[in-house]
Amino acid sequence: MSFKILIIEDEPAIREMVTVALSRADFDISAAGNATDALISIGNQIPDLILLDWMLPGTSGIDFARRLKKDDLTQKIPIVMLTARGEEADKITGLETGADDYITKPFSPRELVARIKAVLRRTAPATETEIIQANGLQLDMGSHRVMSGDDIIEIGPTEYRMLHFFMTHPERVYSRGQLLDRIWGSNVYVEERTVDVHIRRLRQVLSRYGYDGFIQTVRGAGYRFSTQR
Repeated sequence: MSFKILIIEDEPAIREMVTVALSRADFDISAAGNATDALISIGNQIPDLILLDWMLPGTSGIDFARRLKKDDLTQKIPIVMLTARGEEADKITGLETGADDYITKPFSPRELVARIKAVLRRTAPATETEIIQANGLQLDMGSHRVMSGDDIIEIGPTEYRMLHFFMTHPERVYSRGQLLDRIWGSNVYVEERTVDVHIRRLRQVLSRYGYDGFIQTVRGAGYRFSTQR
């Protein structure tokens, strides 16, 4: 699996050097020179990690990081700050904003790759052997099964991904567009009504075991997973 890294750096020479170094380390790279282009890139494909320059034209990396951390769609993306500022207070500011690590220019490509790999290991999703439970409904990530007690619930692959996303993000409302990005991927064109079709199928499967009420419609907003009626 090749991790997707978004480089946000306004200096072309540094951007090119970092792109080459990370590409050689088998990362899938996209790059942007400002916040506007970065948002377009994120809209096209959610990266696994963002390498963010402290100083950007028109805004600061700190302000951009704050924006990302306030958005449900991007708040969990790991951020590594890339900057010439090495003072302790600046590092603390970056980390308090939500950055996961901080690397000061000049740096070696080997150090950069090592730091990025370390952040990806720390922020990796829960182990695939985890069992997620909600009032008797179980999703076993290791065996890729959904169960109610000892009964195996037969479920399609898309409905499985949808249920997994909902069970790992309970009590939060997601629009159809957000669900498309999270479950299908933002680089795949699928109409929003497709979400409704799979929601209906998921509810039909869960209704046989009394769990259909867990997938709730929030009028004018989208859907949420909740065990509260």
